[in-house]
Amino acid sequence: MNNVLISVVSFVVAVSLIVTVHEFGHFIVARLLGVKVLRFSVGFGRSLLRYVSPKSGVEYVLAAIPLGGYVKMLDEREGDIELHEQQFAFNRQPVGSRFAIAAAGPLFNFIFAVFAYACMYIVGVQGIVPEIGKVEKDSLAYQAGLDTGDVVMQINDQPVATWEEASIEMINQGLKTGVIKVHKKDRQQEISEVMLDLSDTKALLDEGSPLEKIGVEPWRLKLDAKLGKFTSNSAAEKQGFKEGDAILSANGEVVQDWTHWVKIVQVNPATPIALKILRNSEQISIDLTPTAEEIDGRNVGRIGAYPWINETEREKRQITIREGIIDSIVKGAIKTLDMSVLTVKLLGKLITGQASVKNISGPISIAEYAGISAQLGLATFLSTLAIISISIGILNLMPVPILDGGHLLYCLIEMAKGSPVSETAQLMGQKIGIFMLAGLMSLAFYNDFQRVFSW
Repeated sequence: MNNVLISVVSFVVAVSLIVTVHEFGHFIVARLLGVKVLRFSVGFGRSLLRYVSPKSGVEYVLAAIPLGGYVKMLDEREGDIELHEQQFAFNRQPVGSRFAIAAAGPLFNFIFAVFAYACMYIVGVQGIVPEIGKVEKDSLAYQAGLDTGDVVMQINDQPVATWEEASIEMINQGLKTGVIKVHKKDRQQEISEVMLDLSDTKALLDEGSPLEKIGVEPWRLKLDAKLGKFTSNSAAEKQGFKEGDAILSANGEVVQDWTHWVKIVQVNPATPIALKILRNSEQISIDLTPTAEEIDGRNVGRIGAYPWINETEREKRQITIREGIIDSIVKGAIKTLDMSVLTVKLLGKLITGQASVKNISGPISIAEYAGISAQLGLATFLSTLAIISISIGILNLMPVPILDGGHLLYCLIEMAKGSPVSETAQLMGQKIGIFMLAGLMSLAFYNDFQRVFSW
């Protein structure tokens, strides 16, 4: 329940903040260009807080449904306007001004992404050195000559410091060149280059992790079946177990690792388990009875213990990237540009059928991802905000009527032909746009439900 609550709160905060930034872009540019703004609303529905500026007359609203917002401008298409105010109406502005106002929302999304990434680098980005933990036999990585223990240093001469950077760069360079050059260092500290063939973009961008399709797994800390810290009121601690106890066998079965141990505990709620443990180099026989906890309608065993972590091994591979303010802004701008280009490329592959539509995520997936990132720390959450902001900016730039990109398209047509697009054409375009967005949202929700309920 706590994870669900964190996901919902994180999703609401992320979407509200990013949509507010988007609408503020429209708002501020409209004001600067002399358009009268009637209302700036954060959220939809019933007003919770309301303030009317005595100077500008703008109504600022905080509404009950915090999943969006809007800017309402003076516009003759939405009602009669007094003669002395017609010059302030949106529809009366030159086409260049209308173009700038429509483009301002997505532009502010990209500016916000730069800001979020810059803050991320100032706070400090934690990551894992791009060391390969496993290579699948006969995979693309295996055929290229990548091996367990190799550390990826560069991809097509682009340095990478963490697995996140390496993963993104592999996809980006793979879409660009097909065959990528991987600069690596092996276990003997010898540096070499291998060529990795990623030209089959349809397979690469199918459902699931691209790394799995390449055939590599990142290095992961091996968790032995060894008890670490205990939770409060821990069943294990109450029954005489101590931090550092290593589980050797359970009911006569050899315990392989922490994952195996957790499975044994879960299937034995309120049932004694006969254990052999290693404590201070001495083998001890002892029983442990997990408590029973109801999860999703079934009883699951719990002992209230965390795994013992080999901090030395983890610290050897953990890296923190932290920059000064100026360097953070520069890196934030570069990161925003790189992610924007990659998003557009992936969108193009989706449209042309070279990527699986199952990669399209809806609100449930976004909420889950936002919740996980919030729990992982401020830097990770800032990165998530930047990615969502970039996605919203690019989505709104698509030339679909009712989106900002549709308005920009109308403005470009008007610039080319010297007269506005007819109201009939705009009305038809709106209907098409609503149909397209409804289809996209239906697909996104379907993918979410399919993933959650394993359809």
